[in-house]
Amino acid sequence: MYEYKFVKVDLSKWNSAPKDDYQEIINQHANEGWRLVQIFAPSTKGYGSAAYFEIIFERQRN
Repeated sequence: MYEYKFVKVDLSKWNSAPKDDYQEIINQHANEGWRLVQIFAPSTKGYGSAAYFEIIFERQRN
């Protein structure tokens, strides 16, 4: 069995740049035993652009 974790990273309104360092988030979770599954950016703003993205991690349950 696996457990999953979803980390939301908001994007700037002005230039769509991530407000947090996503590479640091991924490395931090990898050190805790999480494996990166996917980065998902739902279309939530006008013209199909995303307001945030989610980093999806998984790891085996103990």
